[in-house]
Amino acid sequence: MFIILYAISNVDAAKYEKVTAAMGSVFGSEKFRIDTHIPTVITNSKEVVIEPMNFLKQELNEIININELENSVSIENNERGVTIRILDDILFTSGKAELKSKAQEVLKLIAGIIKKLPNDVRVEGHTDNIAINSTKYPSNWHLSIARALNTAYYLIQAEQIDPDKVSVVGYSEYNPIADNSTPEGRAKNRRVDIIVINE
Repeated sequence: MFIILYAISNVDAAKYEKVTAAMGSVFGSEKFRIDTHIPTVITNSKEVVIEPMNFLKQELNEIININELENSVSIENNERGVTIRILDDILFTSGKAELKSKAQEVLKLIAGIIKKLPNDVRVEGHTDNIAINSTKYPSNWHLSIARALNTAYYLIQAEQIDPDKVSVVGYSEYNPIADNSTPEGRAKNRRVDIIVINE
């Protein structure tokens, strides 16, 4: 019985240390404890509960405001997690999937925050409904996947995000967020979404 209790206590301690290390990278060197997966920062003997995803959203919004990216980057919080929506004009040249230098600067800022959390990251490529038919990208499927893949590959290679946490999806034109009948709507649909998934 004592052996079983000892083994269980070791497993719990290991799990606690793992979570503590992950959350510690988010909340700096401040002391905190984990209670049902909700981090609690202890400041001056007063406990303040902080939801990791709310922390992420606040930090990302601060980056957007400081760098004046409001017209190209937005944040959405839903049941899947936190979605970082980046319009294609800041990432790619029209009809191409190679990242612009400006795109790399923006992704670096975003990666600096999301890689602190242990959550999985899903990179989704989207296009409008205007057909593309080039030698390199014979369809919008090819283009959306290539854009998502290049974005994810940059996050993995340049920003050291764990590849085990990253997945890539291309939706082509089939998951619009705006009306494709207007230029403004099509511009919103041409995007890459980086989703920090709720665990």
